[in-house]
Amino acid sequence: MKRKHFLKTVSLLPLTGTAMKLNALNKFSSDLPVTDPLPVLFLGHGSPMNAIEDNEFTRGFKNISSRFEQPRAILCVSAHWETRGTFLMANEHPPTIHDFGGFPQELFDVQYPAPGAPELAKVTQQLITKTEVGLSDKWGLDHGAWSVIRHMYPDADIPVFQMSLNYLESPQYHFELGQELAALRRKGVLIIGSGNLVHNLRMVAWDKLDTAGFAFDWATEARSKMNQWIMEGNYKALIDYQKQGSAFKLAIPTPDHYLPLLYVLALIEGKDDVSLFNDKAVGGSLTMTSVFASQK
Repeated sequence: MKRKHFLKTVSLLPLTGTAMKLNALNKFSSDLPVTDPLPVLFLGHGSPMNAIEDNEFTRGFKNISSRFEQPRAILCVSAHWETRGTFLMANEHPPTIHDFGGFPQELFDVQYPAPGAPELAKVTQQLITKTEVGLSDKWGLDHGAWSVIRHMYPDADIPVFQMSLNYLESPQYHFELGQELAALRRKGVLIIGSGNLVHNLRMVAWDKLDTAGFAFDWATEARSKMNQWIMEGNYKALIDYQKQGSAFKLAIPTPDHYLPLLYVLALIEGKDDVSLFNDKAVGGSLTMTSVFASQK
């Protein structure tokens, strides 16, 4: 970590527990060499079937990973790990979780045996001052993580760990928690948020799944505003999504698939170039829109 970034981080530490945080930061700085800041990604993961399909979205996942150096580790904030409190996955060998039903056996047969990153999880735990963070070995890689990461890194040779979503907390909490992960970008850690910006499964037009780009009017309105605010850097409006009218209420009936975006927005810096990819609707009430922010 560059000295100015280290000093800035230290200056934000509360007096309580400062020695412990300083020890963690010193260990963090000495154990992992500084890198150029890695990108941050929000990936619209969509149906679990994307894990085994070759389509425009999965090709988008593959292509985006070719635009930057291979990371040392991956931290994923997935829509599919909700908890009371905030936890970091600390398994040495995280299992592949098939957290869905009604799909072909071929999908359930998929394994993504990436190693975990328990030591990095412990250091990340100490970097966070906003809230108490627990370590857990009771989770693995859910499909929000492995269904997209396997297209980016099919050899499963990069350590992966996850951070849970505290379902009791506000969008502002999640955004501020994301900001505390900033140092990881300069330590070779790729941070991925995985969800879907427009995600209303109850209103999916199943007869329109093969109609490219079909979206209900409200989904088009919400997608357009979300994309505009992402590109303008109007994060306040995106944090306050519950105040944005009826289209947003339909687009985000529950926050789980939307909140991972806020972690990614929180990590975008002034020098980052922000772009969208996979920006299409599916089934009328879902969007696969993904966000890529990079300084290269």
